[in-house]
Amino acid sequence: MDNNKLADLLFPNIDKTPEYYEKKYPARKLEAKAEVTRYAPSPTGFVHFGALFTSLVNNLVAKKTNGVFFLRIEDTDKKREVEGGVEGIINTLSAFDIKFDEGAGTGGEYGPYIQSERQEIYQTYAKELVRQGKAYPCFCTAEELEEMRKTQEANKENIGYYHFKYAKCRYLTFEEIKEKIDKGEKFVIRFKCPYTVDDEIEIYDAIRGKRFIHQNGNDVVILKSNGLPPYNFAHVIDDHLMHTTFVIRGDEWLPSLAEHLQLFEALGFTPPKYAHLSPIQKIDENGGRRKLSKRKDPEADMNFFAKAGYPVGAIKDYIMTLVNSDFEPWRQQNKTARIYDFPFSLQKMNASGALFDIMKLKDISKNYLATLSQNEVYDLALAYAKEYNEQLYKSLTENKDYWLNILSIDRNIPKPRKDLSHFEELYDTFSYMFEVPKIVFPENFKSEDIKQILSEYPNYYNENDDQQTWFNRIKDLSEKHGFAREVKEFKNSPEKYKGHCGDVSTIIRVALTGRTQTPNLFDICKLLGKENIKNRCELAVKNLK
Repeated sequence: MDNNKLADLLFPNIDKTPEYYEKKYPARKLEAKAEVTRYAPSPTGFVHFGALFTSLVNNLVAKKTNGVFFLRIEDTDKKREVEGGVEGIINTLSAFDIKFDEGAGTGGEYGPYIQSERQEIYQTYAKELVRQGKAYPCFCTAEELEEMRKTQEANKENIGYYHFKYAKCRYLTFEEIKEKIDKGEKFVIRFKCPYTVDDEIEIYDAIRGKRFIHQNGNDVVILKSNGLPPYNFAHVIDDHLMHTTFVIRGDEWLPSLAEHLQLFEALGFTPPKYAHLSPIQKIDENGGRRKLSKRKDPEADMNFFAKAGYPVGAIKDYIMTLVNSDFEPWRQQNKTARIYDFPFSLQKMNASGALFDIMKLKDISKNYLATLSQNEVYDLALAYAKEYNEQLYKSLTENKDYWLNILSIDRNIPKPRKDLSHFEELYDTFSYMFEVPKIVFPENFKSEDIKQILSEYPNYYNENDDQQTWFNRIKDLSEKHGFAREVKEFKNSPEKYKGHCGDVSTIIRVALTGRTQTPNLFDICKLLGKENIKNRCELAVKNLK
C-alpha cells in the first residue's frame, strides 16, 4: 500500500509536518538537572483531594530542581466534561495556592495548554504514523466491537483489538478504505502495535523501582472519530512538545505504561521519567482501607475544605505529612519555613498509599493557626466569611478591634493556645464573648459556694489590675470562702479546704463563658468588662438550681 497516499486521503486538511512543531516548540533552556513537571486534570467534575496531592508533588519536584511546573487541561473526552469544569479547576487550584509557572490560565511559550485546542497538532503526528505504516483507519462499529468482545470472552481469549485474528481493519486495502470513506463511514485511527501481550518490558518507576510488565498487544485508538485523541496519544505528543521530563501521576495509569512507551518509541521520542502515586485511602466503616471516594466521601471534594474554612497553609502542611512521613518532625523544628524548603524525596513516598485522617488535619490546622498573628488569623477568617458565612462576616467587620483582641488571647506566648482548627467553627469557639452562654456547673461544686463566690466576684474585680493583682484578688476570695489560696496547700491538706483557687476560677469561668476550659480568663474578663461580668454572675446565681 502507498502509505503517503493513504495519509493524504485520511488527513486532506493537514498540511504541516512534525518538523514544523519540533521547531515551534524548541528544547527548554534549563539547568541540566531541572525537571519539567505538569498537572494534567480533566474537567469532569470537582477537584479531588488526591488531585491536590498529585499537583503538590509535581510542584515539589519542579521547585527542588529549579525546573518548570505547568498546568495542562486534558479535555478530549467531551462526553464527560462538565460545564465550567476548566474554570473550576483553575479557580480551585488558585484558591489552594497551587502556583504554575505556565499553563492554562497562565500562558506560556508551549501552549495551547488545553488539549481540545491542539487538535491539528495531534492529527499531524497521526498522519505521520500513517505515512510510516504505523497506524491505519478502523471502521468497526460499536456493535461489531461488542460482538468481538463477547466472542473473546466465550473463547477465553485476551480482550482487545489485535492483529492476526481480530484487527480486521488492519488488513484493508487502499481501495477498500477509500470506498468506505466515500460512503461516509466513520473511522478512528489505530496504532499498529508491533508486540503481543506475551512480550514483557522492564520499566522503572521512581517510587516503585524496577519491575516487569506485559507489553500492550492491542491496536489502540490514537484518534477518535471526532478527530481528537484519547489520553494515550495526547499525553505522548504533549509531553514531548512541552518537554516534560517527569510524569508524576496516579497509579491507575501504571497498567497503561507499556502502551504509552510504545507510542513514544513509534514516534521516535525519548520518553520522560515516570512515577505513579498510590491513591489516598480512608478507613471504611468495617475497619478496612479503601480509596477516598468521590461518591462516598465529602472530604474527597476540595470544596469541602474551602466551605469549612480550613486554612490553605494547614491543608498543604497536612498533605506534606502524607507525601513524606518525616515532614511532621521537620515542621516542628521549622515552624515558619516554606514547605518547598523541606528535603522532599519521591523515594520516601509510601508505595501502598497514604491514609486520610480528618482528625489529624484538625490537629495540624490548630498548630498552623497558632503560629500566625491575630491580624493574619483575622484576615484569613474575613476572607473565608466573605465567601461562605454572611453572619460571621458581618460580625468580623462590625467588631474588628474586638475580634482582634479575642484572637490575641494566649497567642503571643511560648505555648500558644490551640482552640481553632477551621473558620466554620470560629464564632462558636468564641460565642461567649458575644452572648450569654448556657451554664452548667460541674457537680462537685456546692450551690451555696457558687452563689457566694459569684455574688462577691464583681466587687473583687478591678479593670485596672494587672494579671497578677487580679489573680491575687481571686485568691483572697478563695480564702474567704474556705478554699486554699494555693493548689499546693490543698494537695498537702485536702481535709482542711473545700477546694483551691483553681476551683474558684473554674466557677467564675463557667459563669462567664459556660465552659470549664477557655483561653486566659484574665483577658476574657478584660474584654467583657465589669458590667458584663456583673450581669452574667447575677444571672448565673439567679438560674442556679
